[in-house]
This record gives sequence, structure tokens and C-alpha cells, in this order.
Amino acid sequence: MNEERDARPAAVSAASPRVTWEEEGQPRTARWRSESGAPAPRRIVIADDRMSADEAWRLACEGTALLWRGDFHNARQLLQAIGRRIGRKPAQRKGAAPLTPADSFHRHRMAQAQRARTLGMLLVPLDAGYRLPLRRAPDVREACTEAWGVEGEDCLVSLREILGLIGAHEWRRNGVPVAVLDARIHPHYGVFSPVRGEYLDLVATAPLPGSALAFDIGTGTGVLAALLARRGVAHVIATDLDPRALACARDNLDRLGLAHQVGLLAADLFPEGRADLVVCNPPWLPGRPTTPLEAAIYDPDSRMLRGFLDGLADHLAPRGEGWLVLSDLAEHLGLRSRETLLGWIAAAGLKVLGRDELAPRHPKSRDADDPLHEARKAERTSLWRLAADD
Repeated sequence: MNEERDARPAAVSAASPRVTWEEEGQPRTARWRSESGAPAPRRIVIADDRMSADEAWRLACEGTALLWRGDFHNARQLLQAIGRRIGRKPAQRKGAAPLTPADSFHRHRMAQAQRARTLGMLLVPLDAGYRLPLRRAPDVREACTEAWGVEGEDCLVSLREILGLIGAHEWRRNGVPVAVLDARIHPHYGVFSPVRGEYLDLVATAPLPGSALAFDIGTGTGVLAALLARRGVAHVIATDLDPRALACARDNLDRLGLAHQVGLLAADLFPEGRADLVVCNPPWLPGRPTTPLEAAIYDPDSRMLRGFLDGLADHLAPRGEGWLVLSDLAEHLGLRSRETLLGWIAAAGLKVLGRDELAPRHPKSRDADDPLHEARKAERTSLWRLAADD
């Protein structure tokens, strides 16, 4: 088969996420699925085990999607081969002025986006029952159901996304060990995993201002709500806007036997009332997330951070404290200064009672090849103890 000759423009419906292409002389159509909201490809060629990595790389770079009809394991190897051709660091022109940390960050984000677009061009089909009709394909029905709900219709999805679903399913099944809980937390698809332990250590050791009621703002997996309950807080109200996060937190609290202590609420930041303790671990970098997982890292215009600070004083009981758990990576990248953060705290009618910090332990902080290594090496995660400035 000559992929160039058999290629046909893919017709994309603007009213619904569907894509139409031609295969074996017949028109085909399927739903387009993309967790990141990537647009459906406008050109599709049929690819199989005969396609070389160089040819696949060239077509993907041109914006042509490859609908895989060969062996599943060969598709994984092809995806890896395309990834190796992309490279890690963006090239810098000779003689150019050294990049600022902010410039390095923005170039890194652009490179990440381009890499995701290119790798996302290798597609696989799923039938209405979430079956992969490929040789040696794994059974992904349970992983797809966990992420997307009940089966529906034939669809096309990037192989990279399918591999992400498989990985998320394994994490959900096996759980992530959390030392301060002496237990495992089971992250669901699209919910950020508590793999960075330093922020949990800070919350586990800071002195509690009271133990009657606490709010956990943006609970995610529910790990901080569980930790506060384990520390003896009688009642915790945990909020989140993401239905996946609320379902994940409910699952974890049930597993830990803490559902009777923690109430879950769909809310944008605060529940009603005042609490002895209000805890928030917002995304630590100002920026636009491109996937649901990135929403735990990137906070457009620092909306969640500023919303937490601006509303905190009105939700603290007398002598109550707000715990802001925040990495200073944005400061080292030149995206937000310490003076700006302190200014927001003061403008919200708050004062700083104290601050504890820990160095990160995640692998990227020790990876000298990481494009943001210098900033990651200097990064610290802090627990800011805040109170109303009476």
C-alpha cells in the first residue's frame, strides 16, 4: 500500500466530535476522542507494520494522522521511535543571548506542546464496546470505562492517550504508597497522584490550630483530607469542582475507613461557614493547563491561589489558620515573585504566622538534563501559616 496515494482528507464535523476518512475505497466515520481537546486530524493515512519510523515521523510532523491497523506492540515501538526523533531540548541559536528562566520555561512549554501534537498523530480504533481490534492488543475495556463511563460508539483515539489510560488504570488498581498515612492512595484517571511527599510531610507535622472542623480546598484524591482526619480533626469538609476528583476522593476515603469524618462537596473553593483550619495546595505555576492532569500544576492567572487568599479571612474561625501549601518553582522561573505573593497575602487582610519548607525529592530535581533543572534544583515547597490580620 502506498500511504501517500491512499491518503484522503479527513472530514471533521464542527457540530460533533466526529471524523470521516476513506479506507479501502469506502468512507468511514467514527467519534473523535481527545482528553486534551486536541482537534480531530484533517488528514488520515492507514498505517501498519510495514511503515518505517522515518516515514511515520515525517507524516506526523506534517500534520497527517496515522490510523494503525497492524500489531499493537509494533505500534508502541513506532511511537517510541517517533519520540526519539523529537529530542528533549529546543535548540538555541549560536551567539544568542542566554535565555532567562522565564524564556526557558516558555520554550519548554512550546516544545512540550509540539511533542504532544506530533506523538498524538498515531491513532488506534476502538469499537463501541471499547475493544481494540488490533493483533496482540490488550483488553482496555475496564480502563476506558473508568475514564469515560459506559461504552458508546466506535471512535478514534491517539495511541498515546490509550497508553495513558492503561497506566492510570494500573495506578488506580495498585495505589500509591503514602508514608504519612501508612496506606495507599488510589488516583483515578485525570486526577493528580500524590507522588510528591514533601507537601504531605509539612501538613503532617505542622501544629493544628484546632481539631473541630477543617476545610480542604481542591481535595483531588482526598489525601490531605484523609491526613487531617487521621491527625484527629473531628470533621473535614473537602471541596472540588471536578467530578472525577470527587469520585476519587470518595473511593479513597471509603478504602481508608474515613468517610464518616470527611464530607465531600462540589464547590468552587470554599464551603459555607468558618473552620479552625483551611488547607489549600493550589497549582503552583501560573499558566494554562492543556490536560486535566495539568490543572493540578498550572493555574491560569493564579486564579485558584488568589481566590483562596481573597476568601480565606471570611472562612476562618477565631484564632483559626489557613495553610497554603505551595512550591516556589514559579519564583525561580521568573513567573511570580515572592514580593507579589506577599502583596496578595497582605491585600487579602492576612498575616503570616510562620512558614516551614522542604526541598523536593522528586527525580526531576536531580535530572541535570531537564530543561528547567536549575529552577527545579533551587525549588522549595512551603507551608505558609496564615491568619486574619485583625
